Amino acid sequence: MSVVASSNEHLLTPFEMMKEAEQFAKKKTQKSTSMMLSLAVMAGAFIGLAFVFYITVTTGSDGSSWGLSRLIGGLAFSMGLMLIVLCGAELFTSSVLSSIAWANKQLQFGRMLRIWATVYVGNFIGAMLLLLIVTGAGLYQLDGGNWGLNALQIAQHKLHHTPIQAFSLGVLCNVLVCLAIWLTFSSKNALTKAAMTVLPVAMFVSSGFEHCVANMFMVPLGITIHSFAPEAFWLQVGVEASLFADLTLSHFVTSNLIPVTLGNIVGGAVLVGLANWCIYRKPQLNSVSIQPITHTQDLQPVKESPMNATILVRDVMNVRPTTLTADMPVEHALDILLDANMHGAPVADIHGNLVGFLSVHDVMVELWCQDYLPEKGQTVVDLMSRDVIALNTEDKLVDVVEFMCIDKEQLYPTTSMGFATQWSSLSLEERAKNMQVSQPHILPVLDKGELCGVIDRQHVASALRTIYGERMSVVDVEDQQPPLRA
Repeated sequence: MSVVASSNEHLLTPFEMMKEAEQFAKKKTQKSTSMMLSLAVMAGAFIGLAFVFYITVTTGSDGSSWGLSRLIGGLAFSMGLMLIVLCGAELFTSSVLSSIAWANKQLQFGRMLRIWATVYVGNFIGAMLLLLIVTGAGLYQLDGGNWGLNALQIAQHKLHHTPIQAFSLGVLCNVLVCLAIWLTFSSKNALTKAAMTVLPVAMFVSSGFEHCVANMFMVPLGITIHSFAPEAFWLQVGVEASLFADLTLSHFVTSNLIPVTLGNIVGGAVLVGLANWCIYRKPQLNSVSIQPITHTQDLQPVKESPMNATILVRDVMNVRPTTLTADMPVEHALDILLDANMHGAPVADIHGNLVGFLSVHDVMVELWCQDYLPEKGQTVVDLMSRDVIALNTEDKLVDVVEFMCIDKEQLYPTTSMGFATQWSSLSLEERAKNMQVSQPHILPVLDKGELCGVIDRQHVASALRTIYGERMSVVDVEDQQPPLRA
């Protein structure tokens, strides 16, 4: 029965995986610094444990196939990413996928760098804590000291790359690590998520790609063995300690850690995170088309009219509008609209840029199309309109009134050459009153391209109310009649 259940498991499409990646990136911005640091310490220890596993399974394999030995080590090392994915730990090389939240303008660049720095420090602390335990346990003496010798040789090899090699190996490594994370977005099943991480990790490890967090444990482990192993250890393995004199902290930082870290950032943040964002999300967010209203050329109020033609949109607009965000779940957006008694609201990013408009009508149409069974995980960006009619703060109120209630093409049915296409015996006033006009009830207002308010028909009606003079005080006639005498 379990086999049947797993075979019928629903795997998400690439577009749905992009949504999961966005949620993954956004969640990293919502954790407290202390929580993030603690989870990062955990991840650093997990990666260190994975390298302990790698050293153990590759020790004493000199007589076996070079590739097969490294493959077995890579499969063992994949345990580290499995633990991180299933336990929710914070690994620097996957945290760089928060670049997606930055691209969606949900995260400031400085805040993103602080998140990376926090996780990086936490991973280092976790690696150092595990290093103390492993050293205290004397694991380097396993297999007659060959375990420690294997660790020394691996650590030394990592310091013999040129800066370009170290950077490039870092790029390749984190492309695979982040692709492994990306594959886990295709399923909600824990076993499937774990299985998705195995081959990408096995490939990067067996191919000798460089991972900065793994190196935080591996190279200091070699430095520690070289510095503190007793003379008996060196006699046991038959190697001079001087052969590993290049295992120093300064050499590690300059020759390996810095270029590998930069390569990991490029591989994960750019080549996986931002590349997928450009393919699946950027076209949607950039396709908003803002259309201005057409300005009045006739039907201007005459001088005697009480309507002041100089009243501008900025004078009557709501400067604190209700706005939605592109990544907001549809049900939450609908609750906001219903609570505010609104038919729709503009969709904006954290910088105030208008990216769309969501109306209750959009939601109703989607429900009808889906037989009233809404798709799970839908967000505002999936339903919002990207063809938005917007006002400018300097637009005149009379233009807005005309836009909302007068359709020039219906009122003056003529060709571009000025020839009438319809004949009507009705007067201009009768045609204006009989026409059917369908225009948005709520219009975003922009100031130099930035969303600064909204104006709806109620705001327009409130401004027009002054034409009728002062508010009338209506007195009930019954209250004015004298009481009846007995």
